[in-house]
Amino acid sequence: MPAAGKDASLFKSFLEEIEKTLDIKKTIEVLGIGEGEAKVFLRSVLSRLFPQTERLIIYVDGASRGNPGKAGAGAVIKGADGRVVKEIRKSLGVATNNVAEYMALITALTDARDMGGKSVHVFADSELIVKQINGEYRVKSEGLKTLYQKVIAIKGDFSEFRITHIPREKNKEADTLANAAIDGV
Repeated sequence: MPAAGKDASLFKSFLEEIEKTLDIKKTIEVLGIGEGEAKVFLRSVLSRLFPQTERLIIYVDGASRGNPGKAGAGAVIKGADGRVVKEIRKSLGVATNNVAEYMALITALTDARDMGGKSVHVFADSELIVKQINGEYRVKSEGLKTLYQKVIAIKGDFSEFRITHIPREKNKEADTLANAAIDGV
């Protein structure tokens, strides 16, 4: 969206005029702006109404207080341009931390698929989950096998899927959402 000040005022006038007339040529004429500036405004509006969701970047985290204890899942889904498309916080009741991590991943992937995502790159701070999904570790826990299988099934819906381990400090947004879900915020 255009910057503050005069540009913001002109952008607001553009939106008001285009809403009245639904005619881009008349709007350009009434406001006395160039076609190039009008196209910039239109691109800004359209990108907000229809964010690019084919290529998505996803940050996921699960949290459990007590392990097992009150648990929550959090995720941030961003478009290829880095803008947040969706934030997820989901209360999970009582669960282990690993279950919460898997639930965050399942929820985010399901939402990404439902948004029309074709290519996803997931970032998670759970080394266990990342290595299990990448086939580096076996899934030994009976409680995680069903969740693992759900992730494998959903990831097949994407033409491109990557999951990468990141340090906890680079996953603060998803962590905050997971903890907010536990707190009922």
